[in-house]
Amino acid sequence: MASATPGQVEQVHPLVRRVLAANPSPFTYTGTQTYIVGRGEVAVIDPGPDLAEHVEAILAATAGERIAAIACTHTHRDHSPASRALAAASGAPIIGCAPLAIADDGPRADAAFDFDYAPDRVLADGERIEGDGWALEAVATPGHTSNHLCFALAGEGDDTRSALFTGDHVMGWSTTVIAPPDGDMTAYFSSLDKLLARDDSIYFPAHGPAVETPASHVRALIAHRRMREKQILTRLGEGKREIPAMVAEMYTDIDPRLHGAAGRSVLAHLRDLERRGLVLQEDEAWTLAA
Repeated sequence: MASATPGQVEQVHPLVRRVLAANPSPFTYTGTQTYIVGRGEVAVIDPGPDLAEHVEAILAATAGERIAAIACTHTHRDHSPASRALAAASGAPIIGCAPLAIADDGPRADAAFDFDYAPDRVLADGERIEGDGWALEAVATPGHTSNHLCFALAGEGDDTRSALFTGDHVMGWSTTVIAPPDGDMTAYFSSLDKLLARDDSIYFPAHGPAVETPASHVRALIAHRRMREKQILTRLGEGKREIPAMVAEMYTDIDPRLHGAAGRSVLAHLRDLERRGLVLQEDEAWTLAA
């Protein structure tokens, strides 16, 4: 399980340490988990929110070491803002996802975008960051956001497990938020299929516990999304044409204050179904395709 003590350093793999930020919430679980890869010369993955005490904890955890790269999976405000303070303190370059800032006034169930994120280098799918005794490969996984990257670490030394740092693409404690306009369900399904084609042994998400059985977990996530898809098609078949009516029946187990955010997920599914020719949109209403 993720540490409940912000600032505490945990060894979670021979090459990986984890430091928890003090930003717990309904969408971050116990908080954002920053990962430190390597020894002596290290990479820091997802430096987290703009909290001085978290940056100080990362610097303390890497005292006497050189930070070679600060890598961000995506640019939500619980992931990338601390990159700037950490870069200023360490001199390390910010490397990873592309900048992305979407103005979005709709109800969210996750953090808004970091408008000030400015990487020194953007990684394309398959490009690598390398240090003494480790290498991280970028794995493009759009869906949660269009700029989302995972980072793959090959097994080394006493631990031959290949690890994947999954950001918010796959988490063990919750399903991933897919919220238009930038969140895209079609891309998310494709990115999940991409992970199924890999042979990673363990996932380290940015929130919550490690995923010890990646393939079965990803298959369960796909099954859950397909279940939601069937629920939507059933509601449309019953004549419910607008998203709020569908949400009221599909999300009876959540706080009604979250229904607006749940509606964004339903919209993401509907747009995917529309691309596949299964539904049609007419103003704010949706219908099954003939």
